[in-house]
Amino acid sequence: MRKKSLFLALLALLVGALALAAAGCGGDDDGNGNGGGEGDGGGGGVTALPSSLCSPLEYEGEGEPDLIIASDLPLQGSSRNQTIQMTEAMRQVLSDAGWKAGDLNVGYQSCDDATPQAGKWDSGKCSQNGKAYASNEDVMAVVGTFNSGCAQIIIPLLNEAPGGGVAMISPANTYVCLTTPGPACDETEPDKYYPSGTRNYIRMVAHDGYQGAALAQFMADRDIQSVFILNDKESYGLGVAENVRNAAESLGIEIAGFEAWDPKAAGYEGLMRQVGQSGADALFLGGLIDENGAQVIKDKVAVLGPNDGDVMLLAPDGFTAQATIDEAGQENAAGMFSSVAGVPPEELTGAGAEFISSFEETLGGEPIEPYSAYGAQSMQVALDAIAAAGDKDRAAIVEALLQTEVTDGILGSFGITEEGDPTSGPITIYVAGETFTTEEVITPEEDLVSAAMGG
Repeated sequence: MRKKSLFLALLALLVGALALAAAGCGGDDDGNGNGGGEGDGGGGGVTALPSSLCSPLEYEGEGEPDLIIASDLPLQGSSRNQTIQMTEAMRQVLSDAGWKAGDLNVGYQSCDDATPQAGKWDSGKCSQNGKAYASNEDVMAVVGTFNSGCAQIIIPLLNEAPGGGVAMISPANTYVCLTTPGPACDETEPDKYYPSGTRNYIRMVAHDGYQGAALAQFMADRDIQSVFILNDKESYGLGVAENVRNAAESLGIEIAGFEAWDPKAAGYEGLMRQVGQSGADALFLGGLIDENGAQVIKDKVAVLGPNDGDVMLLAPDGFTAQATIDEAGQENAAGMFSSVAGVPPEELTGAGAEFISSFEETLGGEPIEPYSAYGAQSMQVALDAIAAAGDKDRAAIVEALLQTEVTDGILGSFGITEEGDPTSGPITIYVAGETFTTEEVITPEEDLVSAAMGG
């Protein structure tokens, strides 16, 4: 019996020592990095989103988080540098707000909707993420998505989430039909994204009717007579290609061809010879750099010459990232024009200029990507909607979100229409060199925007 008692005593001491060691490895006690995988409390009374989908729960305020805001962006592939910077911009807004929305403490998780296999957003991952947000009663808002195709999957999942839906604010979606019906939209759009009958989604950027109109105006101002239009077959790429086609035709620019490129092709020299034979003096690429866009650019230059030569090269915001220059090579990207919905960082004023100045210090000299300020504004809008609701109440937060009015915000002053779009639509045209730099800011006429949408 003595030996048994001694063994049990030693075993108890060993278990106690292991418990203390485990507690010591569990993290610090200053509020940073609270969180864990599915089923974990994650800090206070909130349950963190699964670690297989998202970063650990972050919270740097006093006490414990009361709720979660998640961001949903592709953190792998060609968009990675841009989207990682957007998450840093969101963290800065949270830090400036003391990690609070009104009286509520806000935890944050950065979630990835991309996969290594796809090298970009993935439909299965978007579905998985959307279901996780909807089913986690602590998630009050989602900032995202970056890609409109992913938004088509997540919006309806959040729209029917328990408690009145989850508020969703996109810093970058531009596909027209997410919010607005039009001739180019399927007859079920946009209603199919809102099965509950109540909207829960807004965006901080003008839709592609504005982008298409601005790009067509830019070409007309430079005496482009004929444009060949390519697209990557995705809903966003095809949509913006159609918007450019419609607006260009309305301005008297001939459409020399309208074709798709195969993202899985090894090369596009044959397609570029077709462009050359059409006699077009401009080529527009509707799509994403992630869809083998760098090879498309390389073969354009190889066959049709430099972008400041006989055939101008233009693209939408799906190409306006440093990755385009890095992957295509500066010698190939140089001189191409690319658009972004919104104003460039250096032209922001007031609160926007203050944010950019502070964010530049955070980045330590790294160039600011065009959508970082839009990520920051999206996070601020989410905090404001939660504060206006005054409680951890999904339905009340959605209602507040739809009444968003921003005065002297990071992106200036603007409202949100009943459909969920911003009330202003400037478009920046950038030109590629060592980096993308501002060429011109265009606010297209509403008649041209209507034409771009097929009206």
